Amino acid sequence: MTKAPSLAFLCIQSVKIQLLQGDNSIPDVYELPSELLDGVVAHLPALPLHNFQTHMPFKCWDNYETGDYCMTSGRKRPRNDILGSSWKLLFKLRWPELINSVEPPADWQQLYWEKHLQSCVDEAAEVAMRPTFSGRISSIHVSDKILRYICHEEHTDGQKCVCTELSFHFHTFGPYLRCLRLLNVLCVTETCELLRRSKLQTLVLCWIRSEKHVEPLCKLLSQSRETLTSLEFFHCKLSSSFISGICASLHEKDIHKNGIQRFCIKTSSFDIDPLTVPPAFISFLNSVRSLHSLHICDSHLDRHIAKMIFSTLLDSSSDLFSLDLSENNISGWLSTFSSRSVMGFLSSGKSLRSLRQLNLRGNELNKYDAENLAHALLHMPGLESLDLSGNPIEDSGIRSLISYFRKNPDSPLADLNLENCELSCCGVIEFLDTLSAAEKPLKLLSVADNALGSEVAEAIINSLTVSIESLNISSIGLGPVGFLELGKRLVRGVKKLMSINISKNRGGLETARFLSKLILLTPKLVSVDASYNLMPPESLLMLCDSLRSAKGDLQRLDMTGNICISSEADHSSLIGKFQHNGEPIVVLSTSSTSHVPYDDEP
Repeated sequence: MTKAPSLAFLCIQSVKIQLLQGDNSIPDVYELPSELLDGVVAHLPALPLHNFQTHMPFKCWDNYETGDYCMTSGRKRPRNDILGSSWKLLFKLRWPELINSVEPPADWQQLYWEKHLQSCVDEAAEVAMRPTFSGRISSIHVSDKILRYICHEEHTDGQKCVCTELSFHFHTFGPYLRCLRLLNVLCVTETCELLRRSKLQTLVLCWIRSEKHVEPLCKLLSQSRETLTSLEFFHCKLSSSFISGICASLHEKDIHKNGIQRFCIKTSSFDIDPLTVPPAFISFLNSVRSLHSLHICDSHLDRHIAKMIFSTLLDSSSDLFSLDLSENNISGWLSTFSSRSVMGFLSSGKSLRSLRQLNLRGNELNKYDAENLAHALLHMPGLESLDLSGNPIEDSGIRSLISYFRKNPDSPLADLNLENCELSCCGVIEFLDTLSAAEKPLKLLSVADNALGSEVAEAIINSLTVSIESLNISSIGLGPVGFLELGKRLVRGVKKLMSINISKNRGGLETARFLSKLILLTPKLVSVDASYNLMPPESLLMLCDSLRSAKGDLQRLDMTGNICISSEADHSSLIGKFQHNGEPIVVLSTSSTSHVPYDDEP
């Protein structure tokens, strides 16, 4: 026989039903004893919990969260934030994969409804994209798959549910919305009305390619101008009129209050004449003092436009922190920065002094661009991170950087990426020797994917013993000879190194011998990537001996892709002894990839 429900359970179910109606039909619920009221709150789905908070008497609100809500017995006891805990639990039940990515302190109610509205928008976009759709966006029905999370099943099955249409969700939960991703099909005037109660801070727009979307988008930007701080475009086609409308909507004299801090265009296209750049865009760059981050990546950026952007930023008053122009063919964009012209620029007193990060990855920059960049770097005295990977600057280009470091010994540049720059052993040795002698050497360096060979080993060891904290020398052709030389020259402690990537160098057993020595001499080492080095079975025994003797903090040793070392049972007991936070330190290949060799030969 089925057990009869308790009276308390029936009462809670009744309260749920009434709270779902959205009106203040049960004010007496707030007079319940705290123990019973806590039980009610703990069992409420999202919508009834929202209504419960909305109608909570003001006089009881503070008391409820501080721990003595509606206590009539005269005694007080410490209590947790019941409401906050309930919202966190509801968030975890619905999006368990996201719970660990939320940084405290968090407003779980705000995060819940923001994520909920994004789910509604994504679902509505799928409906609106159907060729047969001809209705209103606001009238699109929210599916039972979503509704079952905010209402209980008995309610969603009923005919009087008030929350089936999209308009209800934006009208009710719109004020919680801070971040929104919007597809082109929803970039219409009706969406502006749905978002009128929202306080958007971040807006991400995808696949905006038609001029018909310009007017609704500009209306939305104007509507959100006072709160919007981040605007991102993905897979969009930006014409001159589009750019003009956007910038005019973002910046209007004496009205723009908080200001855009992040402006990002990725995997899109600048479909504008490079010789007639919209004045509104130049005005935007010149006038928005709040701008901290400008990213225009993989967007067919013309070198003339890139030159205009850089020159405009030189004269702007913004405190730009990050500039990313990666994955554009802009060779020649810094042609005006020669040794003869740079002093004239410096005398003007205008420069990107606030810039800390510059990303120029994959821009087809050559040795002449590197020379001009070395002069332009004088306008960025605070630059800390520079990414030049994927540019064929060759040894002549790296020597221009050497000249910059020698002339600017106090440069704060600490993170440099020179992956796949067609560098040779001679150029890199000269560069590493310069770094080893510098007053403020680099902390993070990558010269991966350059054909350097074994001759670079001595310079690598010299740089490691100075101050480098993270080094990437993946796929530089070290081979067994290179690792043998690394091991021979590693004779003293490496005090600052925390991370090293030596993968894809086909070093065989010599890789393990070098690593065994490095682990013992590097107390701060946290992460090692030694994957795809053709290491034989005895390598694992050798490395485990070093791990057993080491007194460092190594958390991860990646050994994947070494065909003679797999995650078979005979190794499980050996590597199981070495763990960090319950996870194995030594990472081996999965069974599906353990016998697949890595081949870096063309």
